[in-house]
Amino acid sequence: MVQEQRTNARRMTLKAASVALCVFVLIEVNYPVLQPQSRLALFALLGLSFLFLHTPAANHPHSSPILLKADWIPAAATLLCFGYVIIQTEPAFERLWIGGVPLGERAGMEVFWDYLVGFVGLIIVLEAARRAVGWTLPLLALCFLLYAKFGTAMPNWMFPHRGYPWTRIISQSFLHSQGVFGIALKVMFTYVFPFILFGAFLEATGATTFVIELSHRLFRHSAGGPAKIAVLSSGLMGSLSGSAVANTATTGTFTIPMMRSAGFAPHIAAGVEAAASSGGALMPPIMGAGAYMMLEIVTPPVTYLEIIKAALIPAVLYYLTLLLVVHLQARKVGSADQSSEPEAGKLSVAQGLVFMLAIIGLVALLLAGFTPFRSVTLALAVILIVAPWARTTRIGWTDFVGGLFRTAKAGVPLIAAASCVGVILAVVTLTGIGSKLPSAILPLARNNLFAALFLLMISTIILGLGLPSAVCYLLMATLIGPVLTRLGVVPLAAHLFIFYFGMMSMVTPPVALAAYTAAAIAGADIMRSSLAAFRFALVGFILPYAFVLNPSLLLLSGDGTAALGLTIATLVFVLIGIFFLAVSTTGYCFVHLNPVARVVLCLASFIVILLPGFDWVRLAIKVAAILTGVSIICLNRVGAARAASACDAPVFVGSPASVGQVNP
Repeated sequence: MVQEQRTNARRMTLKAASVALCVFVLIEVNYPVLQPQSRLALFALLGLSFLFLHTPAANHPHSSPILLKADWIPAAATLLCFGYVIIQTEPAFERLWIGGVPLGERAGMEVFWDYLVGFVGLIIVLEAARRAVGWTLPLLALCFLLYAKFGTAMPNWMFPHRGYPWTRIISQSFLHSQGVFGIALKVMFTYVFPFILFGAFLEATGATTFVIELSHRLFRHSAGGPAKIAVLSSGLMGSLSGSAVANTATTGTFTIPMMRSAGFAPHIAAGVEAAASSGGALMPPIMGAGAYMMLEIVTPPVTYLEIIKAALIPAVLYYLTLLLVVHLQARKVGSADQSSEPEAGKLSVAQGLVFMLAIIGLVALLLAGFTPFRSVTLALAVILIVAPWARTTRIGWTDFVGGLFRTAKAGVPLIAAASCVGVILAVVTLTGIGSKLPSAILPLARNNLFAALFLLMISTIILGLGLPSAVCYLLMATLIGPVLTRLGVVPLAAHLFIFYFGMMSMVTPPVALAAYTAAAIAGADIMRSSLAAFRFALVGFILPYAFVLNPSLLLLSGDGTAALGLTIATLVFVLIGIFFLAVSTTGYCFVHLNPVARVVLCLASFIVILLPGFDWVRLAIKVAAILTGVSIICLNRVGAARAASACDAPVFVGSPASVGQVNP
C-alpha cells in the first residue's frame, strides 16, 4: 500500500513537472521576464527534476523502497542547486544576494557557498547525462574537467596548458554563463523544446496517423509498397521528432511487420526502417535540433530560411535514393502479392487538414520574418484552434496533459545532454583547446580538403556512436568546424557536413543505435540489420562530400547564391550518380548484377557525384563514367537474356540422324 502511494505521488509529481516545464518555456521564450541565466537555470531545474523522477537509478525501481527514495535525493539536490542560481541572479531576490552582489558579477570573488553549489551542481549534471544518454557523454565531460585541472602534466600531443584550480573550473563550468547555462542549453530552451511540443500536439490530433495512411495509399500498389511507406512516413515523422531512435521505435512498430509480410527479410526490413528514420532530422522545415544550433554557431550568421533552403535538395536526394533502393530491392527479391499487404485505413480529411495547416502555417510564418520560436508558438496555436472542430482531431484534457508529458519525456534527455555539453564547452573556452585543435589538424590534413573532410567524418561518426546527433554536432562544430572554413569551405556547407555525419552515426556499425532498435522490432540479427541499414543509407555518406565540393547543391556559392544553371547541371549529374549508387547497392537493375559490375557502378557513381567543376576535362571524365555505367547495365541485361535463351532452347544429342530427339 505504501509502495503504491509512493508510485502515485511520483506519477502526479511528474505530470505537474511536465505541465510546469512546457508552460514556462512557451511563456518565457515569447515574453521573457527572467534574467538569461536564471531563465536557463529554471529550465534545467524543471527538466532535470523530471528526469531523476522519471528515469530511475536502477533497472527495477520498484524492487526496494530505498531505490525509490534514492531518486528523490538528486531531484531535491537539483532544486537546491539550480534554485540557488536563480535566487542569486534574479533582482527580485536582491535581499538574499551574498554581499549584495549578483552571481554574475562575482566572477573571481565567489564565496564558499558558491563553490559548494557549483560542485554539487556539476555532479548532478553528470549523473543526469548518464541516466539520459549513457556513460559516453559524462565520461567525456569528466575527461575535459581533468584536462582543465592537470593541463601542465599533459604530453605535447594532448595540448598542455598552465592548468587551473578547481575553484576556477567550477566557476567557469557551472556558476556563470559559459558552461551549463551557455549556448547548448540556450538552444534547447529557445528552439528545440518548443518544436518538440509542436510535434507532440500534432501527434495528439492524429495527424501522424494521416501521414501513415497517406503513405500507404500512395505506395500500396507499388513494388515494395510497405518499404516505401516506411521511407516516406519515417521521413515526415523524423522531421518532427529529430531523433532517429525514437522515430524508429514509433514508425517501425507497424512498417517493419508490413515489410516482412511483403517478402522482405527481417534484417532488410530493419535496415530500411533505420535508414529512413535516420534521415528524418535532415528534412526541412523542422530538422530536429540541428538547424537551431546553426543559428547560434555559424559565422557569419545565417537565417533559419537560409538553413532550410540549403538543406532541402540534399534531403530530397537522400529520400529519393532510398525510395529507389527499396524499389530495386523489392524487384530483386520479388515482393509478395499486394493482397497480402494490410488494407489502407480510412484517410481522415480532418487530420490531413490539421497537419497541412500546421506545417503550412509554420513555413508561412517563417517566410513572413517571424523568429523560429514565435513561428512555432503560433503554429501550435493553429493546432489548438483547428483541432476541436472535428471529432477525430479533438484534444481532450487527458490528451492535452498527455501531450505535455510526452514533450517533457522527449525533451528532458536533450536538456541533460545540453547541460553536460555546456561543461565541455566551458573547458574548451577556458583552456583554449578550441583554437589549438584546428591548428593541429590543418597540418595533418596538409591543406588537403578531402583529407580534412575524411578526418572530420571519422571523428564525427566515432563521437556520434554514443551521443545524440544534435549533441555530437554541437561538439564537433565547436571543436573542428573552423578547420573547414579555413580550407575555403562555405561555412553553412561545413556545418551541414558535420550534422549529416552526426545523423549517419545512427546507422554506422558496430554501434548503430537506430538499427539496433529496428532489429529488436523485426526480431533480426543486430549486426546484419546494422550492415543493411549502412548499405541502404550509403548515399547519406556521399552527399555531404558532394555538397561541400559542389555548394550549388545547397543553392550556395563561395560569394553568395549559386547560379540556377550551375545548380541544375550539378543536380542532373548527381541524380545519375545516385541511380548508379542505388543499382550498385542492391545489385539489381532489370537483372541481377555480378560483383564486378557492382564495383564498377559504385566507382562511376562516386566520380559523377563527387568530381567538382564543369571544365572540359572534368566534364569528359563525368561523361565517360556515365557511359561506362550505362554500358555495364546494358551488358549485364544482354548477358542475362542470352543465358535465359540458352537455358530455354532444346538441347540435341546423338548423331545427325537423331536430330529432333530432345534430350530430357
